[in-house]
Amino acid sequence: MDNQLVVVLDFGGQYKELIARRVRECSVASVIKPGDMPVDELAALKPIGIILTGGPDSVYRDGAPKCDPKLFELGVPILGICYGMQLMIHTLGGAVEPCSVSEYGRTKVTVDPASPIFAGMDKQQVGLMSHTDQVGALPPGFQSIAHTAHCPNAAVADPARKLYGMQFHPEVENTPNGTQMIYNFLYNVCGAKGDYNIGDYETRMIAEIREQVGDEHVVLGLSGGVDSSVCAALLAKAIPGRVHCIFVDHGLMRKNEGDEVEAAFAGRDLHFIRVNAEERFLRRLKGVTDPERKRKIIGEEFVRVFEEEAAKLGDVRFLAQGTIYPDVIESGVNSAVIKSHHNVGGLPEDIKFKGLVEPLRGLFKDEVRVLGRRLGLPESIVNRQPFPGPGLAVRCIGEVTKEKLDMLREADAIFREEMKRCRRRADQYFAVLTDTRSVGVMGDFRTHGYTIALRAVKTTDFMTCEVVPIAHSLLTRTATRIVNEVKGVSRVVYDITGKPPATIEWE
Repeated sequence: MDNQLVVVLDFGGQYKELIARRVRECSVASVIKPGDMPVDELAALKPIGIILTGGPDSVYRDGAPKCDPKLFELGVPILGICYGMQLMIHTLGGAVEPCSVSEYGRTKVTVDPASPIFAGMDKQQVGLMSHTDQVGALPPGFQSIAHTAHCPNAAVADPARKLYGMQFHPEVENTPNGTQMIYNFLYNVCGAKGDYNIGDYETRMIAEIREQVGDEHVVLGLSGGVDSSVCAALLAKAIPGRVHCIFVDHGLMRKNEGDEVEAAFAGRDLHFIRVNAEERFLRRLKGVTDPERKRKIIGEEFVRVFEEEAAKLGDVRFLAQGTIYPDVIESGVNSAVIKSHHNVGGLPEDIKFKGLVEPLRGLFKDEVRVLGRRLGLPESIVNRQPFPGPGLAVRCIGEVTKEKLDMLREADAIFREEMKRCRRRADQYFAVLTDTRSVGVMGDFRTHGYTIALRAVKTTDFMTCEVVPIAHSLLTRTATRIVNEVKGVSRVVYDITGKPPATIEWE
């Protein structure tokens, strides 16, 4: 790629790929590298800017992630975020110390619009804070350019050396003008030209697929969802005629979904194979209640089915997946484990394939949708509501049984039908069958049925989300239908928790 480049140096934070994505949103190419990358190798990339990510450690602790001090002598503009800012200050002789009052969540920040990274902005901003340490004394040349009620150095700058830092996270949606702040750093400080677009990513991924796969064939785990569908289209363009799409109906799909997926891909220029595997998946899940164990069992069983189908096709040694970045980060790859996604942390160690092909691994959901449109996929697929690979198993709390899945399928179908009928917009909405049973009354009889939880959220990156406020009339109608039409359910509740602190799915 001949594009201008920004390097994101990773110090273990969960938002590193989100930072890289925000840079790409600003039409600037980005790449993530380890925080301790040798300075000469970094300089060879000729970046126009460097961003230091957050991280869970304290910079003054022995063994905490460090960078080469010569990094700050390259003459390249640098933006440190959270831990990245503290590392910069600590390395250059300033002080980082525990907070007297820690700050978490959306916080009022007063910024200096005279600074190039806050140019054109109001003094009063909101930033997502998440820190127990903060910058105290500043190194020579630095000045404070933002503060909060408890953090005097919420953002700092050394304009002469083009070194900037923010204690809050500009990359997340909970910092409303954060993308503008990153844009200002790129264009006002780094001198960006804006010469990157998603087409550059497509070109690079096609080249990488061809280099990795060579003349081999590839088996793709196709769920019919946005990610695996876009992955299929990209693979078909990169290695036409050598992609075998395997749709595993594991009995954990939504109502009528298996048939809908098969119909959606009928007649397309792909080798589509449907495997009906409900019995084997439910047998493996019998008696299992732990969410992580469920995910790992499902991930392993998926791979076993793919291996069996690949053997029928001949010597197919590559497995492709529609893994995207939120899957990776929640599974604890270079960060803390939140939940093991079946296609990342749930994969067995003794996988028989030569290698994994995951061209979407660095993208977020909205970027995947843009790429899908570029590849010519219909809007019915590109805008399809996300559905987890483990399916209803992670929406059925406790042991997964056929009886409970059938209850959940019906309740979920009712909720989705009512949401569609009222044209209530949400990026993801679904029902959960909890393991809570409560007393109810129907007619003159006592009942002791399950509780269904409804969830609807809005998000673009699926790293954070906000709850969709739904009219009581819609909720009442949905609850009435579920209790009346789904035998075994006696209560319906609505989940109003955002992410964080919750995740979008319940398990």
